[in-house]
Amino acid sequence: MDIEYLISHWRTVRTGLLETVAQFTDRDLDFRPFETAWTVRQLMLHIAHEEHGEFAYGITQELSEFPPAYPTEEYPTLESIRSLLEAVHQPTTTYLSMLGEADLRRVIVTPWGPSYPLIEMIRHLIEHEIHHRGELSLILGMLGKKGLDV
Repeated sequence: MDIEYLISHWRTVRTGLLETVAQFTDRDLDFRPFETAWTVRQLMLHIAHEEHGEFAYGITQELSEFPPAYPTEEYPTLESIRSLLEAVHQPTTTYLSMLGEADLRRVIVTPWGPSYPLIEMIRHLIEHEIHHRGELSLILGMLGKKGLDV
């Protein structure tokens, strides 16, 4: 897989995520589709948390431990969450832009044990975002709004 394609693909996925996020209002953030589900806010923060943790702890290993979840009370608005998503994604995109094709095959021994080629770890992050973007789109439908139609 070519690095430029990977970057372009994630850019498209991220654009879809931000378009989906933009369909919510601040009032929607505490909506929970069923009793034991995460709220919309928790789901959005989870996307940022996993990218930050898997990137900074798993891939670059600049963190000595997986970071704690983002506290919901520190992200009271949709704008604060959108800003977090962008802030977390910036180091990832900078890192990806510095990679060459051979880097994608480099095997990373994760702090949690298994080893994976870098490309598989990046693809996992993209798939994780797509998965939760789909959940957010479904929730929009539950709220009577138009979800992402890609």
